[in-house]
Amino acid sequence: MFLRVASAAAAAMILTAAPAAAQDKFPTREVRLIVPWNAGGSNDIAARKLAPILAENGINIIVDNVPGGTGTIGMGRVASAAPDGYTLGMGTSSTLSMIAQGKTPLRNEQFSGIARISSDPLMLLVHTDGPKDIDAFVAKMKANPGKVTIGTPGSYNINHIFATMTAKAAGVDYVNVPYPGGAKVIVDLAGGQVDAGVLKPSESISQIKAGQVRPIAVFANERLDVFPDVPTMKEKGFDVFPYGPVVQMAYVVGPANMPPAVRKTLVDAFRKSIQDPRFKAFAAENGVLVDDLTGDALDKEVNDVQKSLNAVATQVFKGKD
Repeated sequence: MFLRVASAAAAAMILTAAPAAAQDKFPTREVRLIVPWNAGGSNDIAARKLAPILAENGINIIVDNVPGGTGTIGMGRVASAAPDGYTLGMGTSSTLSMIAQGKTPLRNEQFSGIARISSDPLMLLVHTDGPKDIDAFVAKMKANPGKVTIGTPGSYNINHIFATMTAKAAGVDYVNVPYPGGAKVIVDLAGGQVDAGVLKPSESISQIKAGQVRPIAVFANERLDVFPDVPTMKEKGFDVFPYGPVVQMAYVVGPANMPPAVRKTLVDAFRKSIQDPRFKAFAAENGVLVDDLTGDALDKEVNDVQKSLNAVATQVFKGKD
């Protein structure tokens, strides 16, 4: 009798343990990666480049483009998702700029860092029929105060900051033309609908090679390896970092309070995929910088960039609605 009871108890334990073990396994289905920008932009391209590599490392993702609000609409969906690891989002410095100015209720504490995808230098580009260099562009702005148009993916973000600082260098006002993503900016710039655009190399390299647009300056302290002949704003005597350095970056996060084991699985898979030679080659070809920043270290970096933007963005956009 005792043996039958013991056997029954053991069987019950096995049956109850099996579902628990199944629940602990992650992932058991596809993971949704929200890219809060239009398809065809640099963040979307990077996500889709990573997707097959991630699949080899155990994470099958579905890229979901949710543009709007300079990234805040899509990231809002991530913040409110269940913290089970099945909904992730691609945060950017643009959304951090919106947080800095109080233009969104989002807060960095609502997210758990997974991995930084890229750090992206930004460039000022014109149509191939436009000014030949940054000096000529500044001269054009001075000759047409308040009329020159500069397209940016979103508004009140780092792209917008650099467009504004370019106008400050010329000592005149300009017209900012915000778009829901870099892909839209480059189309209108190539079509001559705007005078210039502030974009990443990865968003514009195809049109540059096709001779439709031309980069005339880099918003960085050093020239880019992919465009060694394009000068920096600094070397041309224009200070675009008067309130402190800022960096444009893209990174993957999940909702706050994810189970540690789930977060570790995601961190490990994304780290391995980002360090994969195929993704590194893609990054180099597109002027994208990649590193090995994940988990808590990424959270710290995001908070540090946020502090910088809290000072920079509010100074640049002081008095603007």
